Amino acid sequence: MGEDESTKPPAPDLPKYLREPLEKQSSERLEEVASYATELGKWKRQQRQDELERRRAEEEVDEEDLEDLEEREISTNPKDYDDVPASGAYITVKTTKQTGERSYRYYYWQWRVGDSWKNEYIAPVNPR
Repeated sequence: MGEDESTKPPAPDLPKYLREPLEKQSSERLEEVASYATELGKWKRQQRQDELERRRAEEEVDEEDLEDLEEREISTNPKDYDDVPASGAYITVKTTKQTGERSYRYYYWQWRVGDSWKNEYIAPVNPR
């Protein structure tokens, strides 16, 4: 490391509005900020996990639906589907369209990828 590099603070990938105020803080305060940021990150991950579990509990099909799919010889094993991950995916029912007294409901695999949801079609709820 050259002499010029050791006299400059590290260059993190942070926006200027965050970086500049931090550069003005003492080492003790920065350690407090680092500890807070670590704990905040853990808390946010837990909040996200709690939200995923809440949503899954609300949307996941029940045993009766799973039995219906199995009776129709439709797999409920994610490994039988090309794009569905082996863990974290669950089966849900989505209503895609409703016209008058008729609704179009379908079984889908659903799972989270980063900040978005992915779905893969399985079968209609009420086959013709």
